[in-house]
Amino acid sequence: MAKEDSIVQDKIQTRDKEQLQEPPLYKVLLHNDDYTTMDFVVMILQTVFHKNTDEATRIMLNVHHQGVGIAGVYTREIGETKVAIVHRLAKRNQFPLRCSLEKDC
Repeated sequence: MAKEDSIVQDKIQTRDKEQLQEPPLYKVLLHNDDYTTMDFVVMILQTVFHKNTDEATRIMLNVHHQGVGIAGVYTREIGETKVAIVHRLAKRNQFPLRCSLEKDC
């Protein structure tokens, strides 16, 4: 039994030494277009990304003036879900609003 205990102990020690890494983060980007209203973009930022009115307005103006704005930074799975929600809401409201993911450096 002593040899088996030693093997188990070695495996436990090895597992303890492994470093856990944080998952990579991704920026969720909103892209400007000529049809989606500013009010709709602000509403998306408030409801999907939980931004307050001032922050949502600031991000919407970045989208409008710079062509793109960062709605938030999330893990890949959460970011993909938010992109899908934005696209579904935009389509339901007949807006061509585009949203994408970009790996955060």
